[in-house]
Amino acid sequence: MSIEDDAVEIRAQGWRTLAALHGRIETVLERALQGGFDLSVVEFTVLDALSRQHGWHMRMQQLARAAALSSSATTRLVNRLEDRALLTRILCADDRRGIYTELTEAGKALLARARPVYDEALADALADAEEEPELGPLVDALHRLPDPARATV
Repeated sequence: MSIEDDAVEIRAQGWRTLAALHGRIETVLERALQGGFDLSVVEFTVLDALSRQHGWHMRMQQLARAAALSSSATTRLVNRLEDRALLTRILCADDRRGIYTELTEAGKALLARARPVYDEALADALADAEEEPELGPLVDALHRLPDPARATV
């Protein structure tokens, strides 16, 4: 094996480790959110992303990026959340083609109830993963990431 092959294998192993950690965390989060709130992880992600926006709305393209979904998958997801009265769509006043999404009061309330459960499930999943020799260093690296809430402008 050449040095170049070794570098490729190291990157591939890093990706497999990251994917394993992601899958493990997502399973724990999915179970917690489905059981208590009838929410999927991606639905929670959308509600959470909307809650963090100034004015409480986002364009559909921004929402697709935040949820890591295609445009069509985002539309289907927004339809489901709108059917549940958790968010609403608003036409952009400046651009009739533009559509914003905004949390409803019911969406805000559900998110407020679900967030502590999500946070606890995430902390538990990370603590469990930290005990695994192959996942521990990655979890440790996550803990060292800067906290955006503490960032100074």
